[in-house]
Amino acid sequence: MRFNKTTYFTFALIFGATILHAQDVKPPEKTEKTVSEEIEIIRPYKPVLAEAVKLRRSPDLDNIKTYKAKFNYQLTDRKLELNTDIQKLQAQKVADEHQAELFNNYVKGGFGNLGTFLAEAYVGMGKDPALQTGAFFRHFGQSGKLNKQDENRQQLSVFGRSIGNGATLNGKLNYQRHGLYFYGIDEEKPTLNPNPEKQMFNFFELEGEAISKFTPDQNAFSYAAKVNGYLFNDRFNAKESSLTLNGYMNKRIQSFNLGLAASVELGKAKDLSTEVTNNLLRVNPYIKLQAGGVKIIAGANIAQEFGTNVSTRIFPAITADFTLIPDFLQVFGEIKGDVNRHTLKDFIDENPFLNQNIFIQNSVEKLSISGGIKGTGGPGFGYKARFYSREITDMPLFVNSYASFNKFDVIYDFGKTQILGLEGELTVQVSDNLKWTGKLNMEDYKAGAEKESYFKPQMRLSSNFMFVYNKKLTFDAAITLQDDSKAKVFTANPLNPDGSYPPKPDFNNEKIVNVKGFVDLGIGANYKINDKFSVFAKANNILNTNYSRFLYYRLNGFNIFGGLTYSF
Repeated sequence: MRFNKTTYFTFALIFGATILHAQDVKPPEKTEKTVSEEIEIIRPYKPVLAEAVKLRRSPDLDNIKTYKAKFNYQLTDRKLELNTDIQKLQAQKVADEHQAELFNNYVKGGFGNLGTFLAEAYVGMGKDPALQTGAFFRHFGQSGKLNKQDENRQQLSVFGRSIGNGATLNGKLNYQRHGLYFYGIDEEKPTLNPNPEKQMFNFFELEGEAISKFTPDQNAFSYAAKVNGYLFNDRFNAKESSLTLNGYMNKRIQSFNLGLAASVELGKAKDLSTEVTNNLLRVNPYIKLQAGGVKIIAGANIAQEFGTNVSTRIFPAITADFTLIPDFLQVFGEIKGDVNRHTLKDFIDENPFLNQNIFIQNSVEKLSISGGIKGTGGPGFGYKARFYSREITDMPLFVNSYASFNKFDVIYDFGKTQILGLEGELTVQVSDNLKWTGKLNMEDYKAGAEKESYFKPQMRLSSNFMFVYNKKLTFDAAITLQDDSKAKVFTANPLNPDGSYPPKPDFNNEKIVNVKGFVDLGIGANYKINDKFSVFAKANNILNTNYSRFLYYRLNGFNIFGGLTYSF
């Protein structure tokens, strides 16, 4: 068999070599036919395996040694926890927000027509919310077109506040100065006041206050105390000093509150020929119930006058508030009475053109009834409507002096003045960029001994509008509307036969003059240049109306001013 394989292999080699050699030899030139054939021999593949290598060594069956592996490990003592509850997800901490740079201080200055000049500054100490101190200064001056129609005001205040764990302490030191002229002019007799007198007021005030912090304890005890004192004088000889002490205590017993409010007002006013000591003590004990949308406060107001006049009066003090629809509709009412203490400072704040030797006495509000509704109509909408009825004895009124027509005296309606009023407030805030507020007061006066309640308009309307155009530009507008009022002018000396003052009404020696109402429209704008600088502009009395709040005293016409604010 081996021979056959060798023979076949030798034959294949010879045959292949003959074919290869035949391809290299050129065919004869005379051969006419050439035949080329390619033969491919195919046979199955038969692998050849090498001879197996056998181990001829038998294993040693006598070796019975056991192999032991070496392990290196440590056992830890760990408690088995069975936690089948749903675990609370841990919120990922948000990166600290970049705090905006806040400025505690600013200075502001501006000027405009009519000699308008404004200077204002505020300085605050630190950013600690529990300890706040600061100072404020303001100067504003303006000159009108009339002779000596000049007015200027200055204010300097220093304040401090400390918020502790149990109470909040407040303190304030304040000084105000107000300079003006008695520039009043009678259009029918313009030569009566050729050289107006100058007037100047100085006001020094010191105030301190302590208030307990609110606590949700159902049996909490709260308190508040306040002391205020001031000195006031003018360019002539009028002087007034006042000291007021207020205290408040309240004990909460679940839904009930037992409380006591008390105040002592000590005052003395002095002029060339007048001197009045006017002191008043008020004590108001009460009980309050507040539960389930109902709040009722029932108590009494005990008023004791002492000084030049001595009297004791007791008035009711009852208020009620019922929530019909939470956050949408509340109904409230009040019944009260009080002694209204009058001061020279209050009269001059309302009318700075007062005469000398002003007579001061208190008025009595025997009964005051009021009620109304209030609430919200959704986000950004709030309203309040209230009606009231008041009965006042000896209500103070301003009248032009007989000796000096451009100065005012204070008289008192010796009868009972009845006032019926309606008050409405509305607030609409469409968004953070648009807000409008409006307030309306309508009052009907029925004078007592006098014919009219002088310089008391029956209708007053005020409205404010704010619009934020973008982060830099904002606008604001305000409108004030006031109805006609009445004034009394003496045609003869109004002194009583015995020479006493104030005079009793004598309709034969006086006449009633109409003081026209007015509409005052103002608009302002503020543009923020950057974080530190901004500019502002403001225009008043855009309609340029020549109107008067008090007889013979025409206010300034159209006025515009603007300036720059710097924050630091």
